[in-house]
Amino acid sequence: MAENSGFYDYIIVGAGTAGCLLANRLTASGKHRVLLLEAGGKDDYLWIHIPVGYLYCIDNPRTDWCYKTDPEAGLGGRQIGYARGKVLGGCSSINAMVYMRGQARDYDLWSELGNAGWSWKDVLPYFMRHEDFVHGEDDEHHAGGEWRIEEQRLHWPILDVFRDACVEVGIPATADFNRGNNSGVGYFQVNQRRGVRVNASKAFLRPARNRSNLTVVTHAHAKRILFRCGQATGVAFDQSDTDVIAHLNDGGEVILAAGAIGSPQLLELSGVGQGARLQNYAIPVVLDRHGVGENLQDHLQVRLTYKVSNALTLNHLASKLSGKARIALQYAFLRRGPMSMAPSQLGAFAKSDPSQEMPNLQYHAQPLSLDRFGEPLHRYPAITASVCNLRPASRGSVHLVSPDFRNHPSIRPNYLDHPRDRQVAVDAVRLTRRIMATNAFKPYMPEEVLPGAHLDTDEELALAAGNIATTIFHPVGTARMGQDRNSVVDERLRVHGIDGLRIVDASVMPTITSGNTNAPTLMIAEKGASMILDDRRSAISV
Repeated sequence: MAENSGFYDYIIVGAGTAGCLLANRLTASGKHRVLLLEAGGKDDYLWIHIPVGYLYCIDNPRTDWCYKTDPEAGLGGRQIGYARGKVLGGCSSINAMVYMRGQARDYDLWSELGNAGWSWKDVLPYFMRHEDFVHGEDDEHHAGGEWRIEEQRLHWPILDVFRDACVEVGIPATADFNRGNNSGVGYFQVNQRRGVRVNASKAFLRPARNRSNLTVVTHAHAKRILFRCGQATGVAFDQSDTDVIAHLNDGGEVILAAGAIGSPQLLELSGVGQGARLQNYAIPVVLDRHGVGENLQDHLQVRLTYKVSNALTLNHLASKLSGKARIALQYAFLRRGPMSMAPSQLGAFAKSDPSQEMPNLQYHAQPLSLDRFGEPLHRYPAITASVCNLRPASRGSVHLVSPDFRNHPSIRPNYLDHPRDRQVAVDAVRLTRRIMATNAFKPYMPEEVLPGAHLDTDEELALAAGNIATTIFHPVGTARMGQDRNSVVDERLRVHGIDGLRIVDASVMPTITSGNTNAPTLMIAEKGASMILDDRRSAISV
């Protein structure tokens, strides 16, 4: 017999980036009773808050779901890790902390696809609503909100060289990537406060935790959404091997904020998805909706590494005991230095070829090299120029492999499946080689380690790109917003064909944004919260 956790106006599944903001906004008036469910634990792990601690949070079951993809043909048959936050704050507790809205064109395209109210001019106020921008207010930035955005607190001369090299090949310098056109090269702004990570739990959930109308339950793994006569009525979840049911009050809503992996998985577990697929697992079909779990998009990064001479890199600094001690002391007393580092410090947005309307490549430049995050740095001085295709044409999927909610779903990004993506990868390698061959880099004698200067034909480079590429952890799109029969939610984020059920997370993106996806997810949550409250007021007034 399942325990009864009570009745609520809103049940939010997932206390990640979107869920924390939603919980804050929906409880602010004191009028609505809200339950926030999080499958992970509290964000009290030290390494969450020290920026370099992402190295200890990714692939750590305390903070990460530790998903893996299915074997990927485009990556030489490799399976790769697919980090997703499993802790209060979700991915904002383990991510790169880069604040990146994307391009105005991304959102104008969403609107053109039939999603009214999602153009750049429509969404900009929702980006600004929670923003606390270090340089103060102007027409495109806000100060005083919960979400702190600062400049980074360290400097690497070799990254200045990379910046100068980009300018030399025609990529202009910029001081702000977040004004609608992110073309250019410059240092990323980050979600930190004086060298400490700002995650969604600290920014949005902590200020709301003492509200009597908010209940937060950790280690609560949602099992299924409950329905009656085409309407969501509650959520069944597991807490420490105890079955618990939370119910909705009349007019209430279940809000999925479990992300591009968790939200479609829970929909399918609940009987919402492709009917034939669900019947294979003896799951009763509540709604046959083909688009659930389809349309997966992600940014695949090709990590090119170069040995350099006459330059200080983290490889050298962190290899010596004296260097490690200096790094620790610098952070302990000043909150500066390599321990305050985001995974990537310098960024660049460029076109893979002149025919592109807007930049379609993003660089994450790093003063280090390693085989993969979590493994030791190389012993020689080196830099990494990771470059990703911002608008991939390949589409993947996320689907159940079992009716057991504990089993991870099948994740198939289908990287480099589309020939256009393979050509962009080739062009990205060639552009990187042009950057490294500039006059700016000559004193540092860069030597290509990966993919290797001996590879030159398009065929060789496409194959090599797949062999060294990995995700940059930006999955979106698996519960796509739209009006056609393969979409999952409408422009107000309501699931088609089901009352009382919305999805408010990165899974609703029709197409991926041109850059890191955390800031767009917060915007979706901000706009989603506003629509939820507006719709409730409208229903009451009728």
